[in-house]
Amino acid sequence: MKKKVLITGGTGLIGKRLTELLLKKGYEVAYLSRNRKAVPSVTVFEWDVEKQYIEDGALENTHFLIHLAGTGVAEKRWTDEQKKSIISSRVDTIGLIARKLKEKNIRPAAFTSASGSSYYGEDSGNVKNTEDFPPGKDFLSHVTIEWEKAADSIADLGVRTVKLRTGIVLSDEGGALKQIAAPARFGFGAPLGSGKQWISWIHIDDLCRMYIGALENENWHGAYNAVTDAVTNEDFTKLICKVLNKPQWAPNVPAFALRLVFGEMANVVLGSSYLINQRIKQETDFKYQYPELEGALREILG
Repeated sequence: MKKKVLITGGTGLIGKRLTELLLKKGYEVAYLSRNRKAVPSVTVFEWDVEKQYIEDGALENTHFLIHLAGTGVAEKRWTDEQKKSIISSRVDTIGLIARKLKEKNIRPAAFTSASGSSYYGEDSGNVKNTEDFPPGKDFLSHVTIEWEKAADSIADLGVRTVKLRTGIVLSDEGGALKQIAAPARFGFGAPLGSGKQWISWIHIDDLCRMYIGALENENWHGAYNAVTDAVTNEDFTKLICKVLNKPQWAPNVPAFALRLVFGEMANVVLGSSYLINQRIKQETDFKYQYPELEGALREILG
């Protein structure tokens, strides 16, 4: 009998690729979604967080749970309303799942939740953060702290819980790389701000394989820095231009211009985030398919 994996946020960038890999491995995949839009080879169950509703049959016979749902932090300016949405879309959703699991006395074998590299702060400078480093004190840190606390509410039910603190995900389907590479394709690639800020990155296939590893390996538990390596924004831009065989635009994009356009949200690209994947390397047997940035970029950008 196939093992069922129930995913929130399954139609997003990571969810789509993860679904493909899970189906290839012979898992049954189901989604929790706000609408019952048909998805090939996937059973879709409805849920409504405001009404505290999850469709019958969604949680039943679920072997693994994966939580990817959450309003994108770079979708809109950070108004007070948008900030509330960013938090509640991550926290309240897990809270609903935890409550329903308890009510129905259902205990999946494992629960894996997305988390963010911003746990350590929107801008942690040159600090090389391992999993035991303290959290930051800014907005995105607050989001991630509350996100992980919510995930721990499922751990409190006796479910093995894993939290993957993820940096920039490299994919040709969307996300930060697509936006950064767009001007480079036309010969206007340029570092952002000082260009000295660190970017912690991972290829989408390696990230999805980490999610699967977190489900399948009982020794995985707690928080992991789900990154491959870190590189400066300047070197990241140079490599993109090299892979695309395009010149690099001479001047950096000034920080003040980014803040004028994006407001507080500019912290996402101007902040420095250097994560060390200490637990992945020391405590698991996970092997990266794309350990080098240039190879990862060539596979994606082609």
